Amino acid sequence: MNFFKHIFKSKAETSVLDDFYNTKYNDVKMLLCGVGQSEISEHHILITEYPFEPSIAYPNKRISPHTIDAISLDFGICSLEIEKDIIFISSAQKDALKQFANQHHIPLVKHRWNWDWILEPYLDTEFTPEDEKRITEKLAENGIHITEVEAIRKEVGSQMYKYNFDTMLWDWCSLSLVDVLSAMRAKYNSKDFRTFYNIALEIDKRGTTPQIDT
Repeated sequence: MNFFKHIFKSKAETSVLDDFYNTKYNDVKMLLCGVGQSEISEHHILITEYPFEPSIAYPNKRISPHTIDAISLDFGICSLEIEKDIIFISSAQKDALKQFANQHHIPLVKHRWNWDWILEPYLDTEFTPEDEKRITEKLAENGIHITEVEAIRKEVGSQMYKYNFDTMLWDWCSLSLVDVLSAMRAKYNSKDFRTFYNIALEIDKRGTTPQIDT
């Protein structure tokens, strides 16, 4: 986890909107970057304007069904799993994506919760000692122990507060992998974000096996 100790903060630029929740207008656009556009047709999925540069989908990608290992759409944003990558698709496409999965016999798998648990302190809701104990136990079961959780939160915490509160997103339900990628993309340079991206995906999958969504 030495990576989390060495990422440096970039210098802030001046802007007439700096006083607005301490976040510049351009920063808000960077933080709330979305997941691009997706067009689901009978024989492929076309991804355009995908924001996460390390991904195989960046910036545009035509995805054939035989390359997709699994699809998750049971909670929050939808995602495709292709080799070691995870590609996000808007939840508005859930029905079309489910039909695509059924047509091409692509397994549907359940949402993984590691990042949701790590990021729970940054939700717009109360976070109690009981919540912390419950989350710590669940993460430990997946091989993510308290010292690592603390190191991760130290690295992402201030950026997650910007992401959820300075932008007025105020999410109180769940923050997940896509949210931390969006938040940290706005902070890191290209090289550092690539490193973080790979670590974040590994953390997401740590200690879990795909659970088929029946």
